[in-house]
Amino acid sequence: MLGPMGTDDAGNSGRIIATLADIEAGVAHLSAVCPRLAHACAVAGPPPLRRREAGFTQLLNAIVSQQLSVASANAIWARMQAAGLNTPEALARGSDEEMRAAGLSRQKIGYARALACAGIDYDALDKAPDEEVIATLIKVSGIGRWTAEIYAMFSLGRADVFAPGDLALQEAARLLYALPERPGARALGAMAESWRPWRAVAARLLWAYYRVAKQREGIR
Repeated sequence: MLGPMGTDDAGNSGRIIATLADIEAGVAHLSAVCPRLAHACAVAGPPPLRRREAGFTQLLNAIVSQQLSVASANAIWARMQAAGLNTPEALARGSDEEMRAAGLSRQKIGYARALACAGIDYDALDKAPDEEVIATLIKVSGIGRWTAEIYAMFSLGRADVFAPGDLALQEAARLLYALPERPGARALGAMAESWRPWRAVAARLLWAYYRVAKQREGIR
């Protein structure tokens, strides 16, 4: 249950982004501490909420999206939904041929099946601290830190999770801060420390700026 100011009543998971008012609070804080992020908001407009449902389907969606363009990931996901291949039960009985026909690679078929068999307690995950969420998810074959961070940000609404390994965030930071080269995950993670406790809003600002600067989406 959400308490005032987007915090979790249990006190376990920190600040939660539940509404656009939470995004506005994050943007106000970030704009005050960083003029470049204020500029990103002025150029791209307020970032969207991007909240998604939690649970198996969203994690499967994230696995499908790995190392693909937004357009390609959307097309594959649409085919999987049309074929009904978006539940643990369907993946358990579906054939590799059906999944390949939807567009999954052999590797991602294995990842999808691993997720279906992982037995994740999604209700418990919803209440766990950020790092526990990520540690739990990356135990599943095919879920790396990026996928776990995206799930924590968008499906669980965690306000201070960031994804420094995301290439679109790296490129957006390069452009916004006029850096000589794209920062790697370690460098971008270090930059993001100054954006606490709203790093997930900073990520939304950078993705919005990337969309305007590059004329394409950087995140689904």
